[in-house]
Amino acid sequence: MPYVQISMRAGTSDRYKQAIFDSIYRAMTENFDVPEDDQFMTITEHEAATFRYGARYLGIARTDALVFIRITANNTRSLAQKQALFAQIAALLADDPGLRPEDVFISLVEVGKENWSLGNGIAQYT
Repeated sequence: MPYVQISMRAGTSDRYKQAIFDSIYRAMTENFDVPEDDQFMTITEHEAATFRYGARYLGIARTDALVFIRITANNTRSLAQKQALFAQIAALLADDPGLRPEDVFISLVEVGKENWSLGNGIAQYT
């Protein structure tokens, strides 16, 4: 049950944002065993004054098209699954909507299954 939070600069089209959602969801279903309809994602847009990044941190040349992707997920995936997920997200976003891989920043936050309530105040995974 990943929860995906995406932060990016304001000014892109709805189609661009939908392509980001679709690419991330596809990568999660193919690499993280995420079932159909398990889509919980948000996009937050920022003006220049509220969006800051290291333009050359670790030798990676980033632009204002940078997209921060934070995925909160159960701590049940292997290192190989995580690496495959990161690579496929970058590749799919390069294809559509045309993001440079250098502008795809992914953070995976792992939590125990007991830390989720998906509605009704119930911890469904316990």
